[in-house]
Amino acid sequence: MSGQRKNPQARDRTIGAQLKAVRVQQTALNLEAAAQAIGWSAATLSRTENGKRHITSEDVAVILTTYGVPAAQREELIESARSGVQAGWWSRPLPGVLPDVGTLASYEASAKAITNWSLNVVPGLLQTEKYAIGIMVSDGYGPQDVELRWLARLRRQQVLPKVDYVAFLHESAFHQPFGGIDALREQLDHLAQASTRGHSVRIVRGRLPHRALLHSWLLLHFPEAPPVLYAELYESSVYLHDTEVHAYENMRSVLDRLALSTAESRSMIERLRERL
Repeated sequence: MSGQRKNPQARDRTIGAQLKAVRVQQTALNLEAAAQAIGWSAATLSRTENGKRHITSEDVAVILTTYGVPAAQREELIESARSGVQAGWWSRPLPGVLPDVGTLASYEASAKAITNWSLNVVPGLLQTEKYAIGIMVSDGYGPQDVELRWLARLRRQQVLPKVDYVAFLHESAFHQPFGGIDALREQLDHLAQASTRGHSVRIVRGRLPHRALLHSWLLLHFPEAPPVLYAELYESSVYLHDTEVHAYENMRSVLDRLALSTAESRSMIERLRERL
């Protein structure tokens, strides 16, 4: 195993799931026995199968050779892991932009569906430039950092035409005019037109269950791997996997019941825009 590893990305979830499927379906090894045969700890193999560590093509070769996988299948999976390293812009992080942003971008680029829940601000994937810069300035970032962070955010937004995207926003998200009234007006225009671009923006009004008030989050579903939950913190983030995600999938169902429809939300956004 390499001593210097990259942060895990979305492709690692897919590769890990494939390796686990091979172990379960093509061998009689449980996790502990497989790890011992490979020469790893059970914890390392578990993290590998769950995509919680970066998986190299060398790792794949070692695992599949240990499992006695036929050469053709082995080479196919090794090549898949090798080609997956050729990622997008996030594989070369922008100066001044946290590595977590690149990791998130890789997940978003691999997702088939993304759900945002945002309590107090418009989520990053829907932010306009002036509004986003207003948030960054209020957080104390200088002009150069603001420019790079906006560039990273703009690049993340390029994924939107390719995924099924739904944003649930609490009405309090419209009460802070980051960047000024003109910036908020422009941001509301952008949200009002979201449905014409194939995105769904739905507003949640009034009181909410306590669990929905704890924090904002982003839920990602993938074609070939289990879902992942991303929670942004100040200057860091947390990713949840497996059973930890179930509660958020249930919460998404709650939000779906509570939220206004897309059409009702658009009408409300337009009324808010007119009052500014």
